[in-house]
Amino acid sequence: MPADLQFSPSDSPAPAPGTSVAAPSLATARWCARRGWPVLPLAVGRKTPAANCAACRRDRHSPAQCVCIPEGRWCHGFHAATIDQRRINQWWGSHPDFGVGVACGPAGLVVIDIDAHDAQPPSRGRLLPGIPIGDHVDLTGLSTGFHSLAVLAALRNMPSPAEDTATLRVRTPSGGLHVWYRAGDNRRWQCSSGSSQGRALAWQVDIRGHGGYIIAPGTTTDAGTYTPVGEVRQPAVLPPWLAQELERTGHLPEPNIPAPRPVPPRAQQAVLAAGGGHHRTARLLAAVLAPVAACGQVTEGAGFSDTLNRAAYTLGGLVAAGRLTQDTAERALAETAATARPGQERRAEQIIRSGLAAGLKRPLAHGSRA
Repeated sequence: MPADLQFSPSDSPAPAPGTSVAAPSLATARWCARRGWPVLPLAVGRKTPAANCAACRRDRHSPAQCVCIPEGRWCHGFHAATIDQRRINQWWGSHPDFGVGVACGPAGLVVIDIDAHDAQPPSRGRLLPGIPIGDHVDLTGLSTGFHSLAVLAALRNMPSPAEDTATLRVRTPSGGLHVWYRAGDNRRWQCSSGSSQGRALAWQVDIRGHGGYIIAPGTTTDAGTYTPVGEVRQPAVLPPWLAQELERTGHLPEPNIPAPRPVPPRAQQAVLAAGGGHHRTARLLAAVLAPVAACGQVTEGAGFSDTLNRAAYTLGGLVAAGRLTQDTAERALAETAATARPGQERRAEQIIRSGLAAGLKRPLAHGSRA
């Protein structure tokens, strides 16, 4: 066990039958389980779960239908994760070279996985999904997830999670960083990849939550050891601003909402009322809000968050140019969003506030494309 994990005497595990207390993976697995973090075995020297049994490899089936998990075998990766110390002793006692993974969802964890792969960044529109990066922002030297996350934090006037000394941080063998947080509520934060065209927080920044796992601190693979940084060994509660960003970027599952229905005239009436009788303004609002209203035709998969954010950003630019009032923009956006996604008013309000704030910094003059 690496000394910098700094287990206290009370954390030191009793020897498992036939094994040595010096077995680092067993000690790590027990340490995690004592904190309520279900653990799973990782293949020797690798980051992937230990292989399924021969029967599960031959006969493809869902974890819920598998007899191996109730019988105490580790088939199906994080689905078999456990905090049962007897099972842990059995798994790592018989395979002391296994690595240790933690199932994030059942552990109530959300981990920010920052990559350090030096690479050419994507276009400004994909660097921070849903947040346009103006040409006036100097991105010279930006080449890793540390940089893109720092840009997001700076835009929110917050310190980067990479510098959060109040929570558990783990350096990866490739030079990246895992920043561990507790969810702090019952929300099921979803996983994502920073290179995804869909759900993503920032370029080269992955999210590990429900439906995923993270490598435990102290685990060694062929590439090296996952080493804790600093003195803190416990995850702090997810900061509110970061929770808001995860919600904005679609890291919560869609709630149960009524079946799709034709978009009623409610949103159109809101647009007309907001336009104050000015047909040009009403037509402009209708054009900007049309993609948001169209999301109401399907329950999910329409990119609602991004669509609403773009509309709010555009209307913010129109407000900044004096082409309509902020109250008009907010009211029209809220009405249209409520029609498209009833029951998600809180989420929509956060997206609208963020998009408008960004758009207010970029006035759209007459003749500009909205």
